[in-house]
Amino acid sequence: MAPASPRDGTVSDKTPRDGSPRTGTPKDGTPESRTTGPGAPGGIPRLTDDRGRALTLRGWNVEDKTHHGPDALSAITERHFADLRAHGFNFARLLIFWDDLEPRRGQYSEAYLRKIRRILDWARAHRVHVVIDAHQDVFGPAFGHRGIPAWATRTDGLPFTSHPGDWFAEYFEPAVQRAFTHLYEDADLRRAQARMWRLLADRFGGHPAVLGYDLINEPMGELRQGEDLATAARRIEATQLTPMYRRLAAAIRAEDRTNWLFVEPTPIVGEGVPTGLGRVADERVVYAPHFYNTAMEAGADYDPAAGWIEAYEKAVTAYPRAQSVPVVVGEWGPLNSGLPNMRRFHDDALASFTRYSSGWAAYVWCYGGGYCALDREGRLRTNKERTVTPYAPAVAGTVRSDTYAPDTGTYRLAYRSTPLPGATVVSLPPSPTGWRITVAGRTAGAGAEHVPAGRARQVTVWAFGGAEVRVTVRPDGPTVCR
Repeated sequence: MAPASPRDGTVSDKTPRDGSPRTGTPKDGTPESRTTGPGAPGGIPRLTDDRGRALTLRGWNVEDKTHHGPDALSAITERHFADLRAHGFNFARLLIFWDDLEPRRGQYSEAYLRKIRRILDWARAHRVHVVIDAHQDVFGPAFGHRGIPAWATRTDGLPFTSHPGDWFAEYFEPAVQRAFTHLYEDADLRRAQARMWRLLADRFGGHPAVLGYDLINEPMGELRQGEDLATAARRIEATQLTPMYRRLAAAIRAEDRTNWLFVEPTPIVGEGVPTGLGRVADERVVYAPHFYNTAMEAGADYDPAAGWIEAYEKAVTAYPRAQSVPVVVGEWGPLNSGLPNMRRFHDDALASFTRYSSGWAAYVWCYGGGYCALDREGRLRTNKERTVTPYAPAVAGTVRSDTYAPDTGTYRLAYRSTPLPGATVVSLPPSPTGWRITVAGRTAGAGAEHVPAGRARQVTVWAFGGAEVRVTVRPDGPTVCR
């Protein structure tokens, strides 16, 4: 859940290069292949590129919630993307706001569109792949937040009381709940939202940094009398969100047939409630839940014995298993990462994501306090360094297992290679000792056996003929606890 505060080789065309998760229809027109994620319950498919390689996205949300109008997006700089790449990350979820894009009905801001393009150009230059997120917090500026324009906010005169110490409680104010109902049900607002997405797809669908579109951030809705929150969430997802996603998918596909569509459940999935979303009939849909715990959002420490991660994983995998769609966790991260159990939390969360997802975007890549990943000098804050690990951005084959042992810094990847020669890419973050890479398997070989200390690097592994390949990456030197 993202409140307005306090959470504060270059790819040059559509053709993917090593480690570049470009997606799209293969040139021969055949459907994309989908490989199964290791340990994924029931065989949740992996995100793939147009070579059929299984992709892994690792990155962060990038935002500017402070500035709007002429100053919108000014807090985002090229440094954000340079620093993401310098730590080995390949993914950013870029927050944009409908109220800045269309401040008056039917009048789109060309200045805002130019700023989005400039940010995408920075991402491209640093080989960071972007999902454009249509973000809202507590609906929008009519309630003191960002997202849906004031002109598209209808409350029927119902009351609203702000909750400065508990912003999420504002979602349950009658005026906010009614505004969601009008967004979902009023024909003119439906058309306006679809036009907005059609414009974005037209302007940015061909940009080489763009991987996809997150259709709305953390959607909520109106509870009916006598309805508990879990029941309401499933009804809203089934009867309002699903038709909305189908409408927006059709609008985007009028301009862009290539990029992925990211669909979110309500945030109630964080309470261990499976979504009620129905099927969105499109070849490139990604389920994009968020991963937040109510107690930790309020500042509490992680309790490993509470079983929250296990309950979340069980709930969140039901929909992608049933619909056979990949998963990318769109937001996650604690408010206070310095508490005693937060090292364990980061390690447990990352291990869970690897079991069922194609990646994640943590919250948030900024320089300061609160949720920020880095301090003002650009150093990773306490326990945020746990997110910086080796991983495989692209695997040319079917992944058998994919594990990282944080105590030893050892990464292991096992996969069955494609029949034809294919490039698997292993991303290695900066290390004070460097890395040692070993590859086993008939026909398999690596572009390097050692990576020196210093900068993040990528190593290519080649194999073909359906070989069973095992890649092991260890710190290059005495093994120490990390």
